[in-house]
Amino acid sequence: MTASHVKRAFKYRFHPTDVQAAELSRTFGCVRKVYNLALAARTEAWALRQERVNYNATSAMLTQWKKTEELAYLCEVSSVPLQQTLRHLQGAFASFWARRAKYPTFKSRKKSRRSAEYTTSGFRYRDGRLTLAKMAEPLAIVWSRPLPEGASPSTVTVSHGSAGRWFVSMLCDDRPVMPAPANAAVGIDVGITALVTLSTGEKITNPKHERRDRERLAKAQRDLARKARGDGANRVKARLKAGRIHARIADRRRDFLHKLTTRLVHENQVVVIEDLTVRNMLKNRRLSRAIADASWTELRSMLEYKAGWYGREVITVDRWYPSSKLCSACGTLQTRMPLNVREWTCSCGTTHDRDVNAARNILAAGLAVTACGDGVRPQRNTPGGQSSMKQEVVPAPRTRGVSQPRG
Repeated sequence: MTASHVKRAFKYRFHPTDVQAAELSRTFGCVRKVYNLALAARTEAWALRQERVNYNATSAMLTQWKKTEELAYLCEVSSVPLQQTLRHLQGAFASFWARRAKYPTFKSRKKSRRSAEYTTSGFRYRDGRLTLAKMAEPLAIVWSRPLPEGASPSTVTVSHGSAGRWFVSMLCDDRPVMPAPANAAVGIDVGITALVTLSTGEKITNPKHERRDRERLAKAQRDLARKARGDGANRVKARLKAGRIHARIADRRRDFLHKLTTRLVHENQVVVIEDLTVRNMLKNRRLSRAIADASWTELRSMLEYKAGWYGREVITVDRWYPSSKLCSACGTLQTRMPLNVREWTCSCGTTHDRDVNAARNILAAGLAVTACGDGVRPQRNTPGGQSSMKQEVVPAPRTRGVSQPRG
């Protein structure tokens, strides 16, 4: 089964020379400086004159900044990533005015992501060799997988992670291919013990990647906290050590989620999931670490964009749908169901596994929504005194200020 043309990013690790690393570090610093200058100018214009400064105005400002003695060093790096950061700022303001995001914030030298984006005028790609502007030699890329046949990158993003690793991401046109699905549809119930429970009855155990390195990470963070603040060599080493452990955890989690979501999209034409508010659920101090490690938001994101690639469909069901308390055989709704009840018997005589029953109800609700032509089930306002937490992961009722959810 072949989907239409899509834009896909192919990410690779590379090992720069000392000269290339120095050039990229200068570029990262200039990108951050230009972003902050443009954000300050736009903020001042709005605060004093109620004036919205657009990309064209900030681009003209950049030209003037380069002519000053104080900012003359901006001319030493490629102008392409500087223009791109102004476009990114424009996009951030567009999201803010549309109320999709908060007001843009300034980039910190220590905490912000170190990256730079190049368009076609800022790099050369020939015969599998990528050379960036202001560089004489191509990057030493580790080609872990080939680019699509005949593809040429439209944009290239270079980044330097907290673990000291260098990555290059190439955006290319692709036409993904996926065989016909084996199943028409599947319902998914997410959790902590079982990361995913399918309506077919299959349960996929949560690997709990963070727990495997928890002691090692805690020791590395304690060592970092003991180092004197600043840019001392010992603090840099301690920061890199902690960063490498975080990166290893994230790599394992991302690899597992990629394999799982690819399999789900490969086997099913329609995938039905719950529309959970993970941001609110992370406010629970007792379970925030386990919820963050499960990474339900990333799981959903991967399912959605892979479904778009391969012509599949993802349906979301209202999080207030009582999937756990509803009998999937006769439709009887239980009045209450404590969290310690993992298996129960309905009045019709059917014995249910709590998670499997929830997955089957989620599937039925998603297919009903599709049959009605409503698309995504509309959200309801949270009832008075009701928590937006997923029932399967809410702690015991003794937790103050959190009442028992419906589903």
